[in-house]
Amino acid sequence: MSVTTLDPRTALVVIDLQAGIVAAPTEPYTGPEVVARSAELAEAFRARDLPVVLVRVSFAADGADAVPGRTEAGGAGGPRPEGWDVVVGELAGHPGDITVTKRNWGAFHGTGLDVQLRRRGVTQIVLCGIATSIGVESTARAAHEHGYHVTLATDAMSDMSAQAHRGSVERIFPRLGETGTTREVLELLAKTHC
Repeated sequence: MSVTTLDPRTALVVIDLQAGIVAAPTEPYTGPEVVARSAELAEAFRARDLPVVLVRVSFAADGADAVPGRTEAGGAGGPRPEGWDVVVGELAGHPGDITVTKRNWGAFHGTGLDVQLRRRGVTQIVLCGIATSIGVESTARAAHEHGYHVTLATDAMSDMSAQAHRGSVERIFPRLGETGTTREVLELLAKTHC
């Protein structure tokens, strides 16, 4: 287990577990597997009165607030189906949760996430969600840069390819924080926040 400790004020930050993203094919874990593990983490955090942040990505219908700029991959473009940006039911509906809407890959830039965490005295975040190498990694990088301790629940996240997931988990995440499974995070949470 690489996860060594959880600070007294640790928050769970769940990235993009919303209808249009969870429905896409992912590897090495399916969307429903990631949702189930993330929901288990969220339940444990709520039971200990620790913050749960549900991050979703959304854009105006005309795309005016989408990230500009040319890329070789091109933009996602086009209108999105109704409800694609709604947080999945397994995680939604808890009044104490914090919801953050982002317009970028990462959850810090252009949102109030840092302020929400600091006002609650949070010094560490546990990250999960989809996609490992995009939203999760971007948020982990920014959290590290903002001075948070970062823990990544590697079996509660997935990507469009197992190779992309593995690249983040094996090469990038060890430089940003500590990694562990959902079970390892839950065990540590139980010991630290009885």
